Amino acid sequence: MVARQETHPGPGASSPPEFREAVASMHRARLRPEVLCEEMPAPQRIAPYSSALSADVTVDDIDLGSGRLILLHDPAGNDAWDGTFRCVAYARAEIDSDLSTDQLIAEVGWSWLTDALEAHGAAYTAISGTVTTVSTASFGSMADEDGTAQLEVRASWTPLGADETVPGQGPDLAPHVEAWGELMCTAVGLPPVPEGVTAMPSRRGQRGAAH
Repeated sequence: MVARQETHPGPGASSPPEFREAVASMHRARLRPEVLCEEMPAPQRIAPYSSALSADVTVDDIDLGSGRLILLHDPAGNDAWDGTFRCVAYARAEIDSDLSTDQLIAEVGWSWLTDALEAHGAAYTAISGTVTTVSTASFGSMADEDGTAQLEVRASWTPLGADETVPGQGPDLAPHVEAWGELMCTAVGLPPVPEGVTAMPSRRGQRGAAH
């Protein structure tokens, strides 16, 4: 995965080594070529340390979906997180208008996330979130335009895997980033990568090298 560096400097030398390690692992994620992933400015007031990625899913130069993934770290721990790290994810996709009225679409959308986390071996705890569908209809002079619908998944979870008794060890976030990427691709309707085929790091829109 290649992330743009110019908008956000990333973790500095003053940040804890376990946070720097966790951020580095995010950049080792392997995403499908349809996913353009870049680093973005992270929120500064939610936790002492944070890093964020944004992504677009593009097919034939058409943007079909987008998302964000934010990594939060509080060395003192957070009772609500049940840990010292927290992933906060957002994914949006255009869907068929008929699906927006399906009573099961929210449960299906949530299962896309949990199934992706399981498939990539991304261990986690304390997961929570919402699935929202939004539909738009046109009237008057715009009545001839087709209706549109979007599905949004917002979720957060605590990544597991780091041995907090080992100084400087952070969780491996690559599987979590890959699961987030799969969530976006599934939501826009891309077929799964065949078993045994590994998605290569995204080169679409390359704008710099990750550090």
